[in-house]
Amino acid sequence: MRAAVRPGWDAAGMGRLLIGTASWTDRTLIESGWYPAEADTPAKRLEFYASRFPLAEVDATYYHPPAERTAALWVQRTPERFTFNVKAFSLFTRHPTKPTALPKDLRPDTEGLTRSNVYLDDLDPRVVDEMWQRFLSALTPLHEAGKLGAILLQFPRWFPISRANKQYLLECRDRAAPMPVCVEFRNHTWMREDNREETLEFLSTHGLPYVVVDMPQGHTSSIPPVVAATAELAVVRFHGRSRNWTSRDIQEKYGYKYSHRELAEWAPKLRHLAESATTTHVVMNNCYRDYAQTDAAELAGLVDTG
Repeated sequence: MRAAVRPGWDAAGMGRLLIGTASWTDRTLIESGWYPAEADTPAKRLEFYASRFPLAEVDATYYHPPAERTAALWVQRTPERFTFNVKAFSLFTRHPTKPTALPKDLRPDTEGLTRSNVYLDDLDPRVVDEMWQRFLSALTPLHEAGKLGAILLQFPRWFPISRANKQYLLECRDRAAPMPVCVEFRNHTWMREDNREETLEFLSTHGLPYVVVDMPQGHTSSIPPVVAATAELAVVRFHGRSRNWTSRDIQEKYGYKYSHRELAEWAPKLRHLAESATTTHVVMNNCYRDYAQTDAAELAGLVDTG
């Protein structure tokens, strides 16, 4: 029998600490046998997942904007204090986006474009405004139910530290308000030693939660695992330490199983982080088979008893 993970806890001197994973629907997870046989529908799988973890990150919204009906179902199928973090649509974080991912009435005329994807600057500002409005409207059921943790703004490796990009962070924060956001970087200049203090001070000054990462080092997208809280919410995302980080194969890139020692090294850091924030979210993003779920359960035990 699987032991349930505590549904988030508040230890003396610590804010609320929630540990979960970045997926509960991954095909390899379903095939792994982590779910019991009776959890054979999306609704039953979410109910089972939510009985084990207090937090889930929704990554599908990066590829396609969410539907309000779907968000309403997530509310119905989870316990009262369950929390969802939702990854921002790719367009908003300046990633390439397939025109077909936009609603039909907002799709741009791609005739004359030399590439198959569109970027934020390719679109009429009115289209961008409408996309933000629809994205946020779809999340309203989660927000009104108190189940929306934060909208994850994960920026690409071609988004370096600059005055213009700092201003864009504030623009995203203001567009999303009153829904909270958190910020993850994939360009090393933000957390390079000579810029680190400036970046963290900027985020703190403007109430933007910094996303701490554990990820492979030595790549252009690598961010060092600096543990810092810059707002009332602190977020940590574990991407694994795969040697195949640059692979286009998602399973090779994220298919990393953390060792007990690696997780144990993080437990005191997470407790310390939780002392500096009102709420701390920890997300295992090594989503291959049941790696994220088993690692999240082990980490929860280490943080709780360490």
